[in-house]
Amino acid sequence: MKLPKGTYNAITDVHGVNVGHVTLYEQIDEANTICTGVTAILPHGGNIFQEKLPAGCHVINGFGKTTGLIQMEELGLLESPIMLTNTFSVGAVLQGTLDYMLEADKTIGDTTSTINIVVGECNDSYLNSIRLQAVQREHAFEAIKRAASGPVEQGAVGAGKGMVCFGYKGGIGSSSRIVDQYTVGCLVLSNFGNREDARFADWETNDIETPDGSIMIIVAMDAPLYDRQLKRLAKRATAGLGRTGSTIANGSGDIAIAFSTANRHAHTAKTPLTSYSFIRDDHPIMNKLFQAVIEATEEAIKNSLHYAETTYGRKGRVISKAPIID
Repeated sequence: MKLPKGTYNAITDVHGVNVGHVTLYEQIDEANTICTGVTAILPHGGNIFQEKLPAGCHVINGFGKTTGLIQMEELGLLESPIMLTNTFSVGAVLQGTLDYMLEADKTIGDTTSTINIVVGECNDSYLNSIRLQAVQREHAFEAIKRAASGPVEQGAVGAGKGMVCFGYKGGIGSSSRIVDQYTVGCLVLSNFGNREDARFADWETNDIETPDGSIMIIVAMDAPLYDRQLKRLAKRATAGLGRTGSTIANGSGDIAIAFSTANRHAHTAKTPLTSYSFIRDDHPIMNKLFQAVIEATEEAIKNSLHYAETTYGRKGRVISKAPIID
């Protein structure tokens, strides 16, 4: 039995999680088109550096250029917005996010430690003139400023503007599931697969020669879990990805990040001990949470196709909207 969906069927069904986009689209000349953007996921509405969240990550296939995963793997904490963009814009987006965080918290790098910025990417160079490096640090700053709760704009928006999924227009997709009193939400940046691989549709093969592709999978929840458990949930996103038909290609950067909003980890504390309550691994709720991640990931990928529109890119290339029937 499938689990029920949240109010918006989006990652923002997890209370406190906000999403913002900046979309860049401009035809420069016959050869070049800017077709890219930035997406920001804010884990909560407070100071994420001062009130960190438990987090875990899983590298399904490591052909990616994501920043911030080493420290997340070591410490099990998220202390910045999660940012998504194209492969060549990771540096600019990291800088813009750092600018935002330095402005928001004057202690960073002064009276306290430095900060670990998380930026994920996919290669949108089939449609986007990626060498122009159109994304600037102010676009990251603006995406964070635009982040809001409620319905999430999906499809060819933000970081998803130039992405291709199963040979059709992909990009940003989101979904959510309810497990007892808890909510699990997922947001993906889809950019992978060939038409004949899709398991949910009978599409004819096409001759589009795109890179192997990638996907970023961001999972949020309000269930009280700690970092090791969240890594286990991030691993389950692989099953949701596989359900759609992904073969997790050699040149694919497939990465999942999971965080929980249930407990906050203060950057500074007066005592050496911290106490959390968390769900036992052997409680039946854990299996339902695994199911929720798998279902939400699968549907988020389908939604990235469902909401995307036919997009014109560089060198006269066109990627059509997928013929998905509701």
